Amino acid sequence: MRARVQEIVFDCADPAALVRFWAGLLGGEPVDRTGDWSYVDPPDFVRLAFQRVPEDKAVKNRVHLDLEVADPDGAATEAGPAGAVRVGGLVTDEQGSFQVMRDPEGNEFCFVTG
Repeated sequence: MRARVQEIVFDCADPAALVRFWAGLLGGEPVDRTGDWSYVDPPDFVRLAFQRVPEDKAVKNRVHLDLEVADPDGAATEAGPAGAVRVGGLVTDEQGSFQVMRDPEGNEFCFVTG
């Protein structure tokens, strides 16, 4: 059997707010299907969906998105007013650079080069 990724789903407290954050980073129009479910279809990427759950995020994500950008430090600065938060400093090695981030609900992601 082979499967295809249809969408990546984030558990969250506020789907409508989180979909707008991610649509701002990746492009696409946010869609609120219900009060408990929103999604965005970013250009050239799989759908990201956001579903309301009752529990708060408690620990570090086991999976995260790496978003390729020309300048991770600059992207982190630009994403700040939308609610993104830096985690630690910019890391650079022989493979490139990355900046760990959190979205407005604490989900980790990285801006990367290389």
